Amino acid sequence: MGKIIAIANQKGGVGKTTTSINLSAALAAKGKKVLVIDTDPQGNTTSGFGVEKNELENTIYELMLSECSIKECILNDVIPGVSIIPSNVNLAAAEIELIGVDRKEYILKREVEWIKDCYDYIMIDCPPSLNLLTINSMTTADSVLVPIQCEYYALEGLSQLIHTINLVKERLNPDLDMEGVVFTMYDSRTNLSMQVVENVKSHLSQRVFRTLIPRNIRLAEAPSYGIPINMYDGKSAGAEAYMLLADEIISGKDD
Repeated sequence: MGKIIAIANQKGGVGKTTTSINLSAALAAKGKKVLVIDTDPQGNTTSGFGVEKNELENTIYELMLSECSIKECILNDVIPGVSIIPSNVNLAAAEIELIGVDRKEYILKREVEWIKDCYDYIMIDCPPSLNLLTINSMTTADSVLVPIQCEYYALEGLSQLIHTINLVKERLNPDLDMEGVVFTMYDSRTNLSMQVVENVKSHLSQRVFRTLIPRNIRLAEAPSYGIPINMYDGKSAGAEAYMLLADEIISGKDD
C-alpha cells in the first residue's frame, strides 16, 4: 500500500517544489513507483517534469470538479518510475467553484483511494498557502514533510503550519503524522545556516532529517530543462543529497 506524503510550507521559496520533483525522482531511481500530485496553481512541479502545463485536457482542476476520473488525469511515466497528476493556473479558481460542495475537504482523498495501492509513494506538492487545496492534501496524506530554508526567519510561520497540521489531525484526518522537517538551501560556508539548523532543532519536537539539501546551482538549473537533478547532473551535490533523503524516507517507512 502506498505511503502518501504532503510536502507543505505556507512560505514560498523554501524549496518545496524542488523537493517534490527531486525526492520523487530519487525514490524512483531506487526502484519505487511514485505518483506526484501537483496541487499548486503555479504548476511548477508539472513543468519541472517537462510537461507543457497549459496544453493539458485533464488536470487536478478537472478532477476536483468531477469533470474527469483520476485515471484520466494521470500522466504515466513522465520520467521512468514517476507519474504525475498535473496542475496549471486554472486550479486557482477551484476554491471559489467548490463553495457549497458537501465535504469539499475530502475531494482529493476520495479520488486517491481508487489508485493509492498502485504506487509505493504518492507525493503531494502543496501551494504556498493554507487554503482548501492544502487542506485537501493533508486530509489525503499519511504524513507531512516540511522543507525549511536555512535563513534567519526559518522558524517564523512554522508554528502556524504545525498548528494547521494539528487542527487537520484533530478534525479531519486523525491518522495524519508529521513526517519531519528537511533543511534546504544549506550553505556550509556560513555560520547562519548552521545556527538556523541548531535553532530549529532546539525548538522542535518533530523529526529533523539528517540530510541537508545544499544551495546548489545545478539544482536551480535543472527545472529549466524539465528534468530532475539526478537526470540533469547525477554527480552534483544536490542530486546526492536527494538520494540520501530518499534513503531516510524509505527507512522511515520500513521502521
